Amino acid sequence: MSGRGLPGLPPPRPIPLRERASILFVEKGRIDVLDGAFVLVDEQGVRMHIPIGGLACLMLEPGTRVSHAAAVLASRAGTLLIWVGEAGVRLYAAGQPGGARADRLLLQARLALDDDARLRVVRKMYELRFGEEAPGRRSVDQLRGIEGARVRETYRLLAQRHGVKWEGRRYDPAAWDVSDTVNRCLSAATAALYGITEAAILAAGYAPAIGFLHSGKPQSFVYDIADILKFETVVPEAFRVCAAFEARRPLDGQVVQDPVAEVRRRCRDAFRRLNVLARLIPLIEEVLSAGGLPLPEAPEEAMPVAFSDPEGLGDAGHRG
Repeated sequence: MSGRGLPGLPPPRPIPLRERASILFVEKGRIDVLDGAFVLVDEQGVRMHIPIGGLACLMLEPGTRVSHAAAVLASRAGTLLIWVGEAGVRLYAAGQPGGARADRLLLQARLALDDDARLRVVRKMYELRFGEEAPGRRSVDQLRGIEGARVRETYRLLAQRHGVKWEGRRYDPAAWDVSDTVNRCLSAATAALYGITEAAILAAGYAPAIGFLHSGKPQSFVYDIADILKFETVVPEAFRVCAAFEARRPLDGQVVQDPVAEVRRRCRDAFRRLNVLARLIPLIEEVLSAGGLPLPEAPEEAMPVAFSDPEGLGDAGHRG
């Protein structure tokens, strides 16, 4: 593929993030561009077409190979490719859908380095996550401790409600099969949420590594934002699936054979039902604006953000 795109075709224009499907996991196949289409080819040579421009994130599990042409097309379509371990329990690498913006990065870094601004951002995260104002006169470390205690209690209550045996949130990324069912389900659920959250952060021009409550990891800001939505979206689905699987009872009329795969499907449906993709970028902006620092002026040569979100041409409720 040349820099100008496929012969006879205009360069693809990315679909706004809010109008995309959320996430797709792929394993054991070769991803390539054949006859102009983004496809997965299995060992028998069977092609499965993937609508790459309509996805926010493609999670590539062990056994997947990606051609250069496929990586280029995914980049131009604004779809994030993430190389993960089994069930997404490990993140190995990610490709940017559009790239970071200097003005956004400068704002994010200034907020993280200013102690007062960082505390305001963390307090806003607490408010959005728990639906109440954070306790006054608490440091970031103190708020992290309060949040951790509330999260542990929320896990315990969800396990109790669904009748799932709960011994805490623990798993070993190097020994996936050793984890109990509920922890495998939770890992799969959070991996899906982290994937689309990282896609939104990169699409908006920010850095996944510059966090506020979390710090020191490549996805610190991903954890910050995803945790605001975690217990509203994916965690309840993980407990529901685990409870049905362990009790050998149907879930919505279907017997759960593979709990991890079922969790992924239900997370995908929850993202659509709760309109998560449309909420993520405004949520990021709301959190950072709480820091109270102005956005630096972008230089004239700055690239636009990966996903512009213009007003649609249709009436409210219809795609433009």
